[in-house]
Amino acid sequence: MKDLKVIFMGTPKFSVPVLEKLLENTQVVLVVTQPDKPVGRKHVLTPSPVKKIAMENNIPVFQPEKIRKDFEQVLQTPCDILITCAYGQIIPKEILEYPRLGCINVHASLLPKYRGGAPIHWCLINGEEKTGVSIMYMAEKMDAGDIIAQEEYLILPEDNVGTLHEKLSRIGADLLIKTLPSIIAGTNNRIVQDESKVTFGYNIKREEEHVDFNDLGKNILNKIRGLNPWPMANILVNDEEYKILEADFSKKENTVPYKINEITKDAIGIECQDGIIYIKVIKPFGKKIMNVKDFLNGTKKEEIEKWQIS
Repeated sequence: MKDLKVIFMGTPKFSVPVLEKLLENTQVVLVVTQPDKPVGRKHVLTPSPVKKIAMENNIPVFQPEKIRKDFEQVLQTPCDILITCAYGQIIPKEILEYPRLGCINVHASLLPKYRGGAPIHWCLINGEEKTGVSIMYMAEKMDAGDIIAQEEYLILPEDNVGTLHEKLSRIGADLLIKTLPSIIAGTNNRIVQDESKVTFGYNIKREEEHVDFNDLGKNILNKIRGLNPWPMANILVNDEEYKILEADFSKKENTVPYKINEITKDAIGIECQDGIIYIKVIKPFGKKIMNVKDFLNGTKKEEIEKWQIS
């Protein structure tokens, strides 16, 4: 496969293992990634993780603002196949029809479930027991192309977005390299997606980060881990936003949602529909992430008991 000419399109950290595997096993001739973004309080212009890897390996980089309108450099780059992984923009038809072996996508879900930009978040928020990676042909419709290969992953109780992100990116990179020889030979699977089973993992909206204590405890825990470590679930405490990263749950009847039930040495217990959510790791407004035990060392119990939570 070393003589296989590949154009790679990707942007975040999730894409990096895929690019690294391609660099080891193929000839990457061009990397397409999102434009540099301002980061931090000083808005320092920062390249994407994928661009950093490309530059370290002296691979040409193309960063169009809108690939649908600016794609000529791709069409002017001789290649055999184009591979995408979390690029972040819709690929135009002109590109999809360009490589002789087609355009392949590495997607972090078991398609047709969770098409879209945040499949890892939503599989956790929805309490799925398993997820995985799909290798698929790209189509004009988002994540709707024929499936070539899939690998399942059983979600562990301790998994969150961060751990799944890391695990699925490695699974995807390995599965792609295993699958490429059959794509080159034309012997690969080509399974049409069942449209009746399609679900979506669209990008998280700001209002979806908020915790509703009128909900069931299991749903609240799923939301907290499905948003950890980014963008993080939140509550309002006296109209200030507090982020929640870790919590436990205990069943209890006759609860009053949003009421503070208990303050232990390492947790703040807030009642929900069917029990108590014990917050263990928190990011208070304007402060760093900390264990609740450390937070309680600097905050009087009487002050917390007066919290107005919404």
